[in-house]
Amino acid sequence: MPTYTKNQLTLLCTLNYTDTTGGRLRAYLHPSYLILDPAADCYKKQQPQEENTLKLMIASDIHGSSYYCEKMLAAFEQEQADRLLLLGDILYHGPRNDLPRDYAPKTVLKLLNERKEKILCVRGNCDTEVDQMVLEFPILADYCILYMEKHMIYATHGHNFNLKCLPPLQKGDILLHGHTHIPSWEPFGDDNLYLNPGSVSIPKEGSAHGYMTLTENEICWKDLAGDVYHTLTL
Repeated sequence: MPTYTKNQLTLLCTLNYTDTTGGRLRAYLHPSYLILDPAADCYKKQQPQEENTLKLMIASDIHGSSYYCEKMLAAFEQEQADRLLLLGDILYHGPRNDLPRDYAPKTVLKLLNERKEKILCVRGNCDTEVDQMVLEFPILADYCILYMEKHMIYATHGHNFNLKCLPPLQKGDILLHGHTHIPSWEPFGDDNLYLNPGSVSIPKEGSAHGYMTLTENEICWKDLAGDVYHTLTL
């Protein structure tokens, strides 16, 4: 197992099976975690040495909308992010939601499968084993851990772990989830933060169809046109 130094953003996904999605970051496997190391040699060969920063785009709650999935993926290309982290609820609209625009789960799964090497995902309350049968990247992890220089980010969907039912967190840790369809950046606890990208397809409380971007020092909330409406410096 490698030793991590500062200025690295290391992403750990809890999996119950081996991830075979590949990608240009070298993966270190042990029974509980997949560790993606942005400082690996294969990464350095494709990035300038002085830019040792991994950029993630974070989105949630597509709920089977091909229209908004296409817009999200266009934003992903525009952002030139290294990976797309989806916080669950990918294909099914759910019994509590109206059908989103252009509800077409088969189209959504095709769009996402075409980019499977770029996608990381945690499981939402609307995601099932049947969805995993048609999606070609792992979607059934309950949470993932993002280690930054100064913070640990606990990323999950939000139906199990949330502000009312917290996972184990230390001082300064960050809770990141979707599920509510409402963007959030809320301090709580002992210098902790709760972050939420909102929903790609069914935003609530007048919020934008949008996503977040994450680098080592900054988090941005953007609408699907890429316009920033909130920024947080870490």
